[in-house]
Amino acid sequence: MATVVLGIAAAGILLPFTAGAAARAEGGRRTLASMLAADRLEQIIGMGFDSIDANIVAGNYGYSEAQGHITDAGGVVEFIDSKYANFSRTASWDYKWMPEASDAASARFILVTVRVYYNGKEIATVNRFVGK
Repeated sequence: MATVVLGIAAAGILLPFTAGAAARAEGGRRTLASMLAADRLEQIIGMGFDSIDANIVAGNYGYSEAQGHITDAGGVVEFIDSKYANFSRTASWDYKWMPEASDAASARFILVTVRVYYNGKEIATVNRFVGK
């Protein structure tokens, strides 16, 4: 009888700790996802308006990295640490016009969007305008 009571009491005490551990793990994933999104965004912005513009003209509106295949800022070295195994990332860019203009020649801004996914679920998104 004492063992049953002790087991029930222990479960009641340990339950909040497991919930806290799960919340901490989720926070860590979101932090890493935000850093991955920001790093890729800065790499794309570093290309400059003209280079991003050339990609759009060539029909390239973005790229994606498959789950578990996240690369460094140069897009060359793949991270092999297990903490990146369930992450994937996409980036897209497109023209944005001023209200009074609508042709590609007058586009003054490009909206760059980077999304990071964990097990297929979007957990971080960053957007930024790049101007001429």
